[in-house]
Amino acid sequence: MLFSSPVFIFGFLPIVLLLLFTFFKSSKSLQKYLLIFASLFFYGWWNSNYVALILFSVLANFIFGYLVLTQKNPSSFKWMLAGVGFNLILLGYYKYFDFFIENLNFLFSSNFSLMHIILPLGISFFTFQQIAYLVDAWKGEIKKENHKFGDYMLFVTFFPQLIAGPIVHHKEMMPQFAKNLKLNIDYFLAGCSLFTIGLFKKLIIADSLGPIANNVFARADAGETLLAVESAIGVLAYTFQLYFDFSGYSDMALGLGLMMGIRLPINFNSPYKATSIIDFWRRWHMTLSRFLRDYLYIPLGGNIKGEARRYVNIMITMLLGGLWHGASWNFVIWGGLHGLMLLFNHAWLNVRKSMQLKGLPKVLAVVITFVAVAMAWTFFRAETFSGALNILKSLINPEMYWVDLDTIKSLLASNKRKIEFTLGIFAIAFIVTFFLPPASPYHMRYVEEMRPKRNSFKPDIWHMILFIVLWYIIVRKAGVSNEFLYFQF
Repeated sequence: MLFSSPVFIFGFLPIVLLLLFTFFKSSKSLQKYLLIFASLFFYGWWNSNYVALILFSVLANFIFGYLVLTQKNPSSFKWMLAGVGFNLILLGYYKYFDFFIENLNFLFSSNFSLMHIILPLGISFFTFQQIAYLVDAWKGEIKKENHKFGDYMLFVTFFPQLIAGPIVHHKEMMPQFAKNLKLNIDYFLAGCSLFTIGLFKKLIIADSLGPIANNVFARADAGETLLAVESAIGVLAYTFQLYFDFSGYSDMALGLGLMMGIRLPINFNSPYKATSIIDFWRRWHMTLSRFLRDYLYIPLGGNIKGEARRYVNIMITMLLGGLWHGASWNFVIWGGLHGLMLLFNHAWLNVRKSMQLKGLPKVLAVVITFVAVAMAWTFFRAETFSGALNILKSLINPEMYWVDLDTIKSLLASNKRKIEFTLGIFAIAFIVTFFLPPASPYHMRYVEEMRPKRNSFKPDIWHMILFIVLWYIIVRKAGVSNEFLYFQF
């Protein structure tokens, strides 16, 4: 069930909200189990067979968590390692088993059959979330009396963030789940507005640019020779498609949480405005960056064991972060490229500090970072290594810098719409990306607990127009929305 589908917007969501704030409003226990049931129903809509898998994962991790919390070291540490190992084995089987067999066959000319395992939705996200919980339990950050099955199950399965994040911490969610959820008009209106913006990003911008990117990358993977301008349009289309697809999902997830009075952590903060690769990773998939930092980079030694070891740790973290995104060497290469760019970025900062040099002008720094990120996305999107190279070769080959207007017009119209519409979408994407404030931080600042009431969310004429656009979008795009790209990871 997609957030952008009519069945979710007009069926599932209204029913859940109605039950939550009417029939179930007087009991936090009833609210909790309503949300658990709704979340499992939401998860099973795609493939009911995998409901048993997530239940098994939750139950096993709850038991591991109990053993970690009730045992003293070294037994507690051993149970934590066992729980982490269990999660990695489960993730490895479903996500990487066929990838392992493919590479085994390639290296040893063997002929082992692939199992063609269907990747369960959200397994990468709820696996990391539970690993973090076990590690935090071992560190003593979770009290034994707070380790309750209902709270834990809702923590893992809460449907707004179940499929593609954000990857939440127990300390962010458990205190909220422990309270009786009441309809807060400020939260609800801010949530509706944020959900609407995310829906627009997904349906109108991301899904409109997808066919252009698909056209170019499919031809590149097939070995077709591309003009430089075709590759540039394809890379730019995917760069914005992924941005608005994931940004749209993140906005919708946070918006759904706010409708129910739940504050999820911000996961997306205008990453293409970043002035460096370091800054990019502070803005893109922020909760994944936090997880990789806290549960991989720092345990490896972080930056406390010398500069050389720091660079090694960064590289290991980014390579594994790339592999987390998918069972393909292209993802590993993408992670490695970002690792190399981070190393260069840190080295450049050291040179600047030692020589007391000024940094690049902000606009130039943003442009350089954006181009570097866009080029790296080529490996992220291409199905094959040769396809990514085809794209990059055409961009650096002077012989391909001639323009075939008919080819370009055909490419821009590949989504069966007028060229003017496609150019308009590119223009909107550019303006929203670089000149408008990020939607999630803008809305979430109205619902911070410590802010005075005068900053409550007050919809104006622009919000009314936005909701009218929502209805227009649903009527025009009903039933034609594509899956979110991060569903694949």
